[in-house]
Amino acid sequence: MKAIAYTQHGLPIDDPASLVEIDLPVPKPGPRDLLVAVRAVAVNPVDTKVRAFFPTETPRVLGWDAVGTVAEVGSEVTLFRPGDAVYYAGALDRPGNHAEYSLVDERIAGRKPSTLSDAEAAALPLTALTAWELLFDRLGVAEGGGAGQHLLVVGAAGGVGSILVQLARRLTQLTVIGTASRPQTREWVQALGAHHVVDHRQPLAQELATIGVKHAEYIASLTHTDAHYAQLVEALAPQGRLGLIDDPATLDAVPLKRKAASLHWEFMFSRPMFQTPDLVRQHEILDRVAGLVERGVIRTTLGEHYGTINAANMRRAHAMLESHRAQGKIVLEGF
Repeated sequence: MKAIAYTQHGLPIDDPASLVEIDLPVPKPGPRDLLVAVRAVAVNPVDTKVRAFFPTETPRVLGWDAVGTVAEVGSEVTLFRPGDAVYYAGALDRPGNHAEYSLVDERIAGRKPSTLSDAEAAALPLTALTAWELLFDRLGVAEGGGAGQHLLVVGAAGGVGSILVQLARRLTQLTVIGTASRPQTREWVQALGAHHVVDHRQPLAQELATIGVKHAEYIASLTHTDAHYAQLVEALAPQGRLGLIDDPATLDAVPLKRKAASLHWEFMFSRPMFQTPDLVRQHEILDRVAGLVERGVIRTTLGEHYGTINAANMRRAHAMLESHRAQGKIVLEGF
């Protein structure tokens, strides 16, 4: 089968050897696995980080977003059968999905939203899982709750932010404040449902004051947390909750003590990586998201379609993500 992989970490993305096309045998499913014929994929910052920082002795296939058709099931599979259309993000400690076939544990796959094209659906799994877990599992917001409270989403125009804004606006009573710095990203965040959009290039407390907000009870920091950290602590309400998903080199929790505030990490891959007892929750979340999409409650966050799944187009997608100028999700479709 065709696959896109890297063989040497740390190469600049403009080097043709940074991502290459290879041929691999079709994998065999384990007891709880689905073997999926991949039709569309999306690209995420985790792809660029793994390629940049993780050495590999053999070609490593990236990709943690896919849509496809179940071709074969393992002996203990009960949730799906061959022919089912599925979407999923997969697991960080298994080969990725940028290949003609990939394996995924049935407990972390969901049924593809029937109202979306393959490309539109491929934009959703990783970011939908991350946003859902961050909002409801980590920050502890109750569905339907949050009346009179505020959620500040830093980096709201990115992949996770684009879903998080929608979930918070549609499924809670929170006042949703997104940050964006360019006219087109501000328009994008407003269209997704944010009540307010502020500029993260300016002091956050000052920006909140301009819209009549003193503090945010909940803050989701999705990018450049280390650069904004002092401002985040200042903008956070006493007894507030700060959630983050990015990778600051260090993070000092001590400044949160004065406000009795709490710090929450979201890492979507934790459940599959550690095979947690609630692993099937990711299947449940993806099925919930599919239903919300089909009812028109939330929409895909596809930003750009980069064409077929090949090494050149994948390098182009990585370059856009590394520029930090991507809006929504980048998808590729077909081999």
